[in-house]
Amino acid sequence: MKTKLITAALALGAAAAMVPATAADPVERFDLAVTVDDLPVHGPLPEGMDWPGIARDYIATLKHHGVPEAWGFVNARRIAEQPASEAALDAWRRAGYPLGNHSNTHLGLSQAPSLQAWQDDVAAGEPAIAARMRGQDWKVLRYPFLDAGKDPARHDGAAAWLKGRGYRIADVSISFDDWAYTDTYARCRNKGDQGAIAAMKADYLKRVDQTIARTRAVSQRVYGRMIPQVLLTHLGAWSAATLPDVMARLDGAGARYVALDAAQGDPAYRAPSPRAGDGLLMDRRAQDAGVKLDGLPAVDPVMALEALCR
Repeated sequence: MKTKLITAALALGAAAAMVPATAADPVERFDLAVTVDDLPVHGPLPEGMDWPGIARDYIATLKHHGVPEAWGFVNARRIAEQPASEAALDAWRRAGYPLGNHSNTHLGLSQAPSLQAWQDDVAAGEPAIAARMRGQDWKVLRYPFLDAGKDPARHDGAAAWLKGRGYRIADVSISFDDWAYTDTYARCRNKGDQGAIAAMKADYLKRVDQTIARTRAVSQRVYGRMIPQVLLTHLGAWSAATLPDVMARLDGAGARYVALDAAQGDPAYRAPSPRAGDGLLMDRRAQDAGVKLDGLPAVDPVMALEALCR
């Protein structure tokens, strides 16, 4: 992605973020930690792009918006599959951002042949992370697919094993489903179909706005306040291209960027749950507490993408 395009996108994002709230409609500030899954590779690589460049674009946007920390969660097997992608991890570390574990092969706990197989996959991902995080606490895990185990015995077994190994869990409270657009974006970019890409972007950013509104409403209903949020994004070409607009919307919504531990230090993240780590935090808490979420702002389904740019 060319530098001048990145600069222009950042400038547009900054301009959007600078639009002030009116006195009649003040913005309620809230803390938000940014996390990024699937380093160093997420989805197909569009022609003319490379994974280190995507990482640099992502980092540039985060730094521009004052994000002090962004955990990048690694699927280490991708390095062997695409050796050139390894430089994306090094770029992440040079930026001062930490790396955590997303399992070696992005293996969901419920889909694993056994608990032992899943544990082995998590352990296999450790060396590539440890080598880049010397002297720092890197044992933070993001469950692939946010799947902490649908079977109680497997869930509890994994949680106990992770605790014994020194891990803590990176929870998620908000996601814009950026992953859903990734494959189609690569097809459309390769075909040069700017009309399709523009339609995708309009759909995605509409859903970003809707998700922010719903997040506020869910938090108020479940907790009676806006709790600190943990955002899940992915290190893919689509996500990097749209991140300036996403961050501008978060700025405008009142996000104040904090470290993951600061966000998860809130009591909302320490509430016990038989399904701890599974799915989105606030939805899980609502289910555990029997809180109904009827009547809250809705988020539209992702637009039909499969037929685009075929």
